[in-house]
Amino acid sequence: MKRSEKLYSVSAIFNSPDDIISAAKKTEAAGYKNWDVHTPYPIHGMDNAMKLKPSKLGYVTLTFGLTGAVVALLFMYWALSINYPMNIGGKPFFALPAFIPVTFEVTVLLATVCTVLGMITFFFWFPNNSHPLHDTQYMKTVAVDKFGITIEASDPQFDEAKVSEFLRSIGSTSLEKIYFPIEEKRKVFEPKFIFFLVAITFVVSGSTYFALNKLMYMDPFNWMMEQDRLNPQHSSEMFKDNFGMRPPVEGTVARGYLPYEFKGKPEPTVPLVNPVFPTEKALALGKKKYDTFCSSCHGWYGDGAARLNNQYPNPPSFHSAKVVNWADGNIYHVIVNGQNVMSSYAALLTPEERWSVVLYIRALQRAKNATVEDIKKIK
Repeated sequence: MKRSEKLYSVSAIFNSPDDIISAAKKTEAAGYKNWDVHTPYPIHGMDNAMKLKPSKLGYVTLTFGLTGAVVALLFMYWALSINYPMNIGGKPFFALPAFIPVTFEVTVLLATVCTVLGMITFFFWFPNNSHPLHDTQYMKTVAVDKFGITIEASDPQFDEAKVSEFLRSIGSTSLEKIYFPIEEKRKVFEPKFIFFLVAITFVVSGSTYFALNKLMYMDPFNWMMEQDRLNPQHSSEMFKDNFGMRPPVEGTVARGYLPYEFKGKPEPTVPLVNPVFPTEKALALGKKKYDTFCSSCHGWYGDGAARLNNQYPNPPSFHSAKVVNWADGNIYHVIVNGQNVMSSYAALLTPEERWSVVLYIRALQRAKNATVEDIKKIK
């Protein structure tokens, strides 16, 4: 970097952290205003030695952080409560808990971005890469293992001879005069720059067009676009039966699921005990599932009076001696496996729901064949 004859500052080198702390205190006490300290690593106590005031940067962060929170909340309130209100599941239009994540993100985003912009503009005044201290022996030294003070020529009481003598008197090992660099003016719109800009524009545009409109349609990049896949509720040519939606593979077991061990057998080989206790809640669940899946064929009361106008053969009554004397496990087994024209309901009812249906069937049987003692209990 070429230097002019205009003096920027006089800089001094010190050997240890203690020396630079002492020098900073003496420089501040001497009344100098435009000066700075450079060290290869942060030194504890330097702020107090230089009598630096607390930074105002935190106020910028706080101001724009609160601004981001308020703007986010007001915008969501306006958008979802006034301009385009939507009733989702009966929730209030201004659902504050749902707005907190977006509010937090906008708060952090605006606070951080404006902090950086404020630091560069209002606090550092657009630092440039042609600063006089750049590329000097002084800066190379203090960036490695030494410590330095530089007093600028713009200081009100700057006198080159007095400043040099002062820096020697406070323990500096060497001095260096720093001069302003010679400004090099370059034309922005030079022919070479224009040519480079046009060339880059054509290369980037052409590459983007080729990649998105040609390359992505060539092998093997088109595999994802032309892959064999199945659309829901559509037929498929991949399988012989042309069904696109496939049942689970035979013999596979989902994680955390215990398959029914008597599936496909005429009846359970060991007695199955109903694990669901006959509470009011369990009977209500059983009634709900029975009315939904069973009553259309078995009737509301389990007597085989189908509601489907004899579209299917009427099933036997639950009040027959055979079914009444069946164990709970037998009824559960029929629900899981199906019987005759009745298909399996294992995919439609969970184990708890199946046992609850068994409980409700027992309640129907008891109600159909109530004794005098049962009626007295009701009264």
